[in-house]
Amino acid sequence: MLRRPRPDPPGPGQESVWDYPRPPALERSEEHVVVEFAGEVIADTRAAWRVLETSHPPTYYVPRDDVRAALLVPSPRRTVCEFKGVASYADVVLGDQRAAQACWWYEQPTPRFEALAGAVCFYPGRVDRCLVDGEVVRAQEGDFYGSWITSRVVGPFKGAPGTQWW
Repeated sequence: MLRRPRPDPPGPGQESVWDYPRPPALERSEEHVVVEFAGEVIADTRAAWRVLETSHPPTYYVPRDDVRAALLVPSPRRTVCEFKGVASYADVVLGDQRAAQACWWYEQPTPRFEALAGAVCFYPGRVDRCLVDGEVVRAQEGDFYGSWITSRVVGPFKGAPGTQWW
C-alpha cells in the first residue's frame, strides 16, 4: 500500500507543500523574483505567478515583459500538463553560453490557468541563480519538475527517486 509521506512541520512564516491543493492553485506574488544566467539578469519582476501543488515547492512564472525574451531560443520539446495544458520549452542563450531547455511556458493554457499565458518559468538548476526576495533558490530534485525551494517551504518534496507515486 502506497502511503503519503509524513509532512515536515512548518515553522513561523513557512508553508508546507502538503497543504497545497491538487489540482494546483494559482496565486499572484509580489515577491522580488530574479533569474540570472551568464553573469546577467535575464528576468526580474515583482509580479510573478506562483503555482502551488501538493508535494511540490512553488513554481514561479515571470511575465514575458519582465524577461529578456530575445535570449530565449525555442526548442521543439513539448509536454502536456493535465492541469495547465501544452508547455513549450526554450534554451537560454547569452553570448557563447547556452542553458538547454532552461525554461518553459504555456502559450494557450487551460481556462483555469489563462493568467499564465506566455509567462516564463525557469528551472533553477539550469541557470546560474534564481532568487526570491534575495534568497537563492534550491532546485527540486530530479530533472522533470522545475519548482523553486526556499527556506519558506517545507516538504518532503516530490522529485527525488522513489517519489513518483506521491
